[in-house]
Amino acid sequence: MPVVRMLQHLVGQMLLQGPACGCRTSALPARFPGTSRWHIPADANFHSASLSETDQPRVLITGGLGQLGVGLANFLRKRFGKDNVILSDIRKPPDHIFHSGPCIYSDILDYKNLREIVVNNRITWLFHYSALLSAVGEANVSLAKAVNITGLHNILDVAAEHSLRLFVPSTIGAFGPTSPRNPTPDLCIQRPRTIYGVSKVHAELMGEYYYYRYGLDFRCLRYPGIISADSQPGGGTTDYAVQIFHDAVKNGKFECNLKPSTRLPMMYIDDCLRATLEVMEAPAESLSMRTYNISAMSFTPEELAQEVLKHIPEFQITYNVDSVRQAIADSWPVSLDDSNARKDWGWKHDFDLPELVTTMLNFHGSDTRVAQAN
Repeated sequence: MPVVRMLQHLVGQMLLQGPACGCRTSALPARFPGTSRWHIPADANFHSASLSETDQPRVLITGGLGQLGVGLANFLRKRFGKDNVILSDIRKPPDHIFHSGPCIYSDILDYKNLREIVVNNRITWLFHYSALLSAVGEANVSLAKAVNITGLHNILDVAAEHSLRLFVPSTIGAFGPTSPRNPTPDLCIQRPRTIYGVSKVHAELMGEYYYYRYGLDFRCLRYPGIISADSQPGGGTTDYAVQIFHDAVKNGKFECNLKPSTRLPMMYIDDCLRATLEVMEAPAESLSMRTYNISAMSFTPEELAQEVLKHIPEFQITYNVDSVRQAIADSWPVSLDDSNARKDWGWKHDFDLPELVTTMLNFHGSDTRVAQAN
């Protein structure tokens, strides 16, 4: 037994000191049969494969039936080909999504299922969109912990094991009431007060840890509120800025659950998707950090309603403030400082508020409603 202990001590010292060449080791903590999921050789290389090796990335999107997943899949399929982008979720997809490209069942809480998907489909890029958003998460904290934290751990391990390039979105919700609010920089105090925000800070830090510890190619953007025309709101605090267009065109009126003066950062989905692809394609040497703010505009419900009125003169907005959502919004940034993203990989938004409103109303057919009203 003394000999065994001596050998264990020597091996431990070797692992702590690393190889004689001074290179960073990328060995993951072993997961042994019976007590863990997988075992990785100590000389494994966890840097993601370059496109020169694979021609086109093989993409998996988790949580694909949420607000952003379908749009991202369509966007990436135009770039990389329909069969190279796989949409996954635990829900049954509608017919039009099912027939638009590969769409499979995937449960991020099932590690074996995730691993089989990655191996069987030769995945090289993974976009992890499975999450319970801010307001929904507060209504079911235990489920939010399971999906947003335990699910993330599975994703990180699978990505590291199979040398994937991993994108995990973060959010303005990762900041809290003690963060600088106008503007909020990339690096500052983060003390969010929602389980959604806490889980996103956890994701940012774990992704950065896996990058430095294991060489995982982790990339992350803090999204503002995302406004999209072809998807339904998903339970977030900024979702009023999506629902207002549905209700304005359908009913000519909208009841807002935030105060009229609540200013929050927002972005049109086309800018969001383009930023996501741009940071994934950015050369590794151009990235000075793993998590970036991105921004386009900031506005209040009152300012958004005034812009809608220019297109639908009979539109009416009323306010019935939800105390939970208002408290969340009051703890979030008023605007984001995204100067690092603009400097490091050339981020630049295209849509401001007037272009956003025109695009959304055109999509939902406001011209028809105005003609009927007249």
